[in-house]
Amino acid sequence: MSDTDTAATPASPPAADQSRSGAAAAADQPAAKIEPPPLPRWAIHRRIYDWTLAQAHHKHAPTVLFLVAMAESSFFPIPPDVLQIVLTLERRSRAWFYAAVSSVGSVVGGVLGYAIGYFLWEVVGDFFLKYVFKQELFDKVGELYQENAFLAVFSAAFTPIPYKVFTVAAGVFHVSLLMFIIGSVVGRAGRFFLVGGLLYFIGPPVKVFIEKYFNLLTVVFLVLLVGVVAAVKLL
Repeated sequence: MSDTDTAATPASPPAADQSRSGAAAAADQPAAKIEPPPLPRWAIHRRIYDWTLAQAHHKHAPTVLFLVAMAESSFFPIPPDVLQIVLTLERRSRAWFYAAVSSVGSVVGGVLGYAIGYFLWEVVGDFFLKYVFKQELFDKVGELYQENAFLAVFSAAFTPIPYKVFTVAAGVFHVSLLMFIIGSVVGRAGRFFLVGGLLYFIGPPVKVFIEKYFNLLTVVFLVLLVGVVAAVKLL
């Protein structure tokens, strides 16, 4: 074989280079998307939860948080804490801002619930007593307002006690609007800023824990809610 033929024949790339080229080509291929298992039809609570989480990635997420907090104070079943947690974990530097949004939205919603009870109860009372809360609980809230209205508002605003019952009932029983607003601001702000502070200092492990034990936490929450309602009835 001549020197010309030898120079014209390209040298084969080393095996290591071929392996690297193959790895690079494989890396350029899109990764297979793993679909989560479908939710059972009964998991409505999980669907609502997932929808709420999806709002965290929307550019108007603070507005959605405000609207959820406002609606929860009169009729919406999911507390704004859920969305506030996700937003705070996404941007922990804005933990106090999101706590303020939840607080303001919730108090505005509380005043809306107060107005519903004060001005529209004769029109919407049957709907609320059938679909939102029970007559027995509503009557018990009225008794609590007669004993100590400020303590009743603050307790409902800060704890898992259904705040919406107290907002509407406050209007029906003509509780002082100023006292109602003060109790709501103290209770709601205390609750949401506590959540924001915990997330600011603890961070992402909270979200991992919630995702991992969501169904268990839902059961625990419902048991606690039933216990709170039963305790209110016994007061």
